[in-house]
Amino acid sequence: MCREHRTESVPESSASGTGRVTSGSPPSAAPRDASAAGRCRLHCPCKPAEARRAVEWAVADRCRATGTSCDRESVADALLVASELTTNAILHGGGITDFRVDVEEPGVRVSVSDRSDALPVTEEPVDPHGRWRVGGHGWPIVCRLARDVRVTGLASGGKCITAVVPLS
Repeated sequence: MCREHRTESVPESSASGTGRVTSGSPPSAAPRDASAAGRCRLHCPCKPAEARRAVEWAVADRCRATGTSCDRESVADALLVASELTTNAILHGGGITDFRVDVEEPGVRVSVSDRSDALPVTEEPVDPHGRWRVGGHGWPIVCRLARDVRVTGLASGGKCITAVVPLS
């Protein structure tokens, strides 16, 4: 798991998340509810570019609703985390089954569910023969940029990875 956070895998709770918003639809973004600024849920399957657009939209919507601005570097970190989580779900998790983004204190919460029960792993950048590996950088990036990373097993199979990226 994330060495930086010493995060453990936890079983799915029975409580539903607050980021389950499914109505309305801004252009090129995720469905949303105007009363829930900063929250959205993509229809699945989705692509990493769609996840990034959803995060951009959610952060911009939250900033407009609260009259605040967000640090561009923090937003870029959140975009990278969303992209890495969705890419990993596509490449290693059997596809994306759910995607959610919620912008509240302390930052942007991105949740990506996939079909695989396998936990994310970090591999050494060099193989046993001394050759540099291609790929394998996404999970360490997520762990380094996010404040809180959780892997939750889903009752229906698969997992949900949630990462909170600070916006300050």
